[in-house]
Amino acid sequence: MTIQAIKMTRKFSFNGADLPDPGEAFTPDEVRDIYSNQYPDLSTAIVNDPTIKDDVATYTFTRNVGTKG
Repeated sequence: MTIQAIKMTRKFSFNGADLPDPGEAFTPDEVRDIYSNQYPDLSTAIVNDPTIKDDVATYTFTRNVGTKG
């Protein structure tokens, strides 16, 4: 049996919106920072581990809801 390396496609999701991958050179945290200008809630969002289906790794950003003060 041989092992094959498969290139995974990355997708990003926030609040039900699919966000295109700006490039493989960016880490998921850097992608969050890039999109935080469009989606201010992303600035404090948590990057969840990817869910893998077929050849697609989907990273989901979850709002970090806390108390003020």
